[in-house]
Amino acid sequence: MYLIFRCNCGRAMYSKEGVIQKKCVCGKIFKVKSRRILAKTEDVQLAIQKVKELQEEKYGGAVFTTADKI
Repeated sequence: MYLIFRCNCGRAMYSKEGVIQKKCVCGKIFKVKSRRILAKTEDVQLAIQKVKELQEEKYGGAVFTTADKI
């Protein structure tokens, strides 16, 4: 089971159920059980997809490309 939640900075994240602490890219370390759980999934690929959807919902769509196309 994977849990999807947000950091205080607003970034959506996922973690495997049972993990005690998680560190965000912003540098904040927090206890997973104290976060508000936005969703739960059984599969890691579904968790990744849900995080992408939440990030796009908050910050808009991201367009990824390779360096040779810039």
